[in-house]
Amino acid sequence: MKKNPAALACKRATDFALALCATIFLAPLLVLTCIAICLDSPGSPIFTQKRVGKNGDLFDIYKFRTMFVGAPNISTELMAKMERSPITRVGAWLRKTSIDELPQLINIFRGEMSLVGPRPALYNQYELTEERQKVGALSMPPGITGWAQVNGRDELSDEIKVQMDAWYCANWSYWLDWRIVARTVLEVVAGRGAR
Repeated sequence: MKKNPAALACKRATDFALALCATIFLAPLLVLTCIAICLDSPGSPIFTQKRVGKNGDLFDIYKFRTMFVGAPNISTELMAKMERSPITRVGAWLRKTSIDELPQLINIFRGEMSLVGPRPALYNQYELTEERQKVGALSMPPGITGWAQVNGRDELSDEIKVQMDAWYCANWSYWLDWRIVARTVLEVVAGRGAR
C-alpha cells in the first residue's frame, strides 16, 4: 500500500520534534548513564554497530554500551545461550529499562531511524534481512520501538517478529505510531519482554 506523503512528512516532523524535546529533558539522565557505564567497565559509554535500515541500507546505530568491550556481534537470543554473559552489571539494568536505546535519538536526527518502526536487524543477520525484505518489513524506517516490541519483544521468535513488522509496514498510519508509543511506555514501566 502506498503511503500518504503528507502523513510521512508529519511522521518525520514529529520524530524530530519529540527527539529534540527528549534530548533536552533527558540530558541529566544521559550524562549520569555515561558516568555509570564508565565506572562499571572500561571502554566508551557509546556503542556503534552496523544495522539494516529502510530498504536494506546499512547504517551505524548508536546505543549505550551494555556489554564488555570485544563482545561478539550476535543476537540477544544467541547471547542468552553463552556460558558467560557478555552483559555488564550496569548493562543489564540499562537493557531492562530500555535506557540503552536512548542514543538512537542521534539516528532520528540524522533521518536513519524513527521513533516507531521495525527494530533494525544486525548487519550479519542475512537470512532474517532477506525474509524481512520479502514480506515488505523494510519499507519503513526502523524505529526505537515498534509493533513487535509492544507485543512481546524478546519473548517472540524472529519469524513472528518478521510478520508483525510486515503488518506494521502494510497498515501504518500516523495514529498507529501514537498507539505504539503509548503501549511502549506501559511495557517499559512494567519491565516486560526485555532481556
